[in-house]
Amino acid sequence: MADYASEQGHWYDKEGNPCYTYKNAKGEEKNTTLREARKFGYYPSVTQIIRLAAAPGLEMWKQEQTILACLTLPKIEGESEADFIKRLREDSKAQAKQAAEKGTEIHGLIEQGFKSHFIDEGESNKYFESVYHTITLECNLQDWSTEKSFASSLGYGGKTDLFNAEYLIDFKGTDKPLESLKVWDEMTMQLAAYSVGILSNKVRKCGICYVHRETAESRLIWIPDADLEKGWKCFVALLDFWWARTGMER
Repeated sequence: MADYASEQGHWYDKEGNPCYTYKNAKGEEKNTTLREARKFGYYPSVTQIIRLAAAPGLEMWKQEQTILACLTLPKIEGESEADFIKRLREDSKAQAKQAAEKGTEIHGLIEQGFKSHFIDEGESNKYFESVYHTITLECNLQDWSTEKSFASSLGYGGKTDLFNAEYLIDFKGTDKPLESLKVWDEMTMQLAAYSVGILSNKVRKCGICYVHRETAESRLIWIPDADLEKGWKCFVALLDFWWARTGMER
């Protein structure tokens, strides 16, 4: 399995090439930070910009992980309150990391399926099979581009999950019942920014495709145009704030 990294915390050069890591003077590979971005003129990722605003859905999920840790990790006899809290935090972080790794794996399987243009009926690629059928029911047969990185002259970069001239779709993993899910503001901002960044201002249909991590069931939710317009305005405001706060030159 290839390493399909999340966009979070990533950087892009002005040609749209990912610059997630760099080599230091000792030849060691390190994660790119703001210092290297200043030096080489890299653009921040869409996710970095969006993280400047509150994300109710993400925060709610983090709180749920902490509560679950409290319910499943009993206090050890003689353990101090400080040590108990530390252990709870470590457990909730471990659960978050595990979920992120599973999400990365699922993204990779879906990408492999779309790139190879066939449906693997085996258990190993049930995620692609589910997503393929869900999207095809909505969009009919299409030619798709996957994992396309880009850079916008407005000063940001990113990598899309699935798109063509008519549609732009992002995959999100979940453990919740699909019928209970909705699209959050941060997702709308993300797709609005991708839409402008990858295909300028051409009109296309944008949606979030939720994929259940265990069952592989999927659901596609389209975002109304009015919400995308609002999301773009919010993203631009955050983008201006990011550049003003860092003091970097676009």
